[in-house]
Amino acid sequence: MSIYNNILVVANIDTEQQPALARAMQIGKKSRSPSRITFFLAIYDFSYEMTSMLSYEERDAMRAGVVHQRKQWMKEIAAPYLDDSIQLDIKVVWHNRPYEAIISEVFAQDIELVVKTTRKHDVLESVLFTPTDWHLLRKCPCAVLMVKEHDWPEHGHIVASVHVGSENELHMELNQHMVECALDLARRLNATPHLVNSYPITPPNITVELPEFDPTIYSDSVRGHHLKSMKSLRQQYGIDEAQTIVEQGLPQDVIPAAVDDFNAGLVIIGTSGRTGLSAVFLGNTAENIIDKINCDVLALKPSGYISPLDPKQA
Repeated sequence: MSIYNNILVVANIDTEQQPALARAMQIGKKSRSPSRITFFLAIYDFSYEMTSMLSYEERDAMRAGVVHQRKQWMKEIAAPYLDDSIQLDIKVVWHNRPYEAIISEVFAQDIELVVKTTRKHDVLESVLFTPTDWHLLRKCPCAVLMVKEHDWPEHGHIVASVHVGSENELHMELNQHMVECALDLARRLNATPHLVNSYPITPPNITVELPEFDPTIYSDSVRGHHLKSMKSLRQQYGIDEAQTIVEQGLPQDVIPAAVDDFNAGLVIIGTSGRTGLSAVFLGNTAENIIDKINCDVLALKPSGYISPLDPKQA
């Protein structure tokens, strides 16, 4: 079954180049079923709210005029990306919090994937995420794809950051979701999927507190457990052993290293398994991984995730 056929693309108002729209089209054109893309923009200008000399109706008309102008602009810049096989809708709303407007649209249209452009920081040579990006990663109920200004090459590489050492049902289900997404996107883009997992180093204080403790045996046991779990996961989906990595270390070190080694165009991560209001915080591990990688990021939520902006929770 194809996934991500109902996509929302956040327009980049600062340039005519729209990498997020290009990426969404790239995914949509490779779908087995018809795709629908909503090209979306939330705009707001406080000066229109402060014009006390005008009536409410006049201010409303001015806002409508600005929305109309932006919609016409979006139609023009979207023209080079149009494809007859994909339905493209354009929507502009007046809202002072873009992430809330985006998430509201996600709920209203049952969006499966939000695609937004990130930008590269020239000094840090890394991807710089805006406050809106982080709000979406933490609070959006569906998958969020943050893209850079480059194309996904044919026969490229996709890295899925799985957590195979856990027996937690949420983690296991999220692992399966990440693998299925990696395989689906790899099929659409003629890419090679890789599953990458890290396992913890031996706590150094244990050898001091327990002289009889053998760190080598412990480390070998932990590695064996993770290798066995990885084998079970990859065999479930027919993935070759050469496409899996199990390394000792912190995820925020192992995953970025694998991304660099493969020159991956995309890394898939799972966000925190917490639900409700506590889910506004993305897990520290995921945040640290995102901060260190210089490629597109697909962030997936676990089953049962409840967005703090879910209208049903109001």
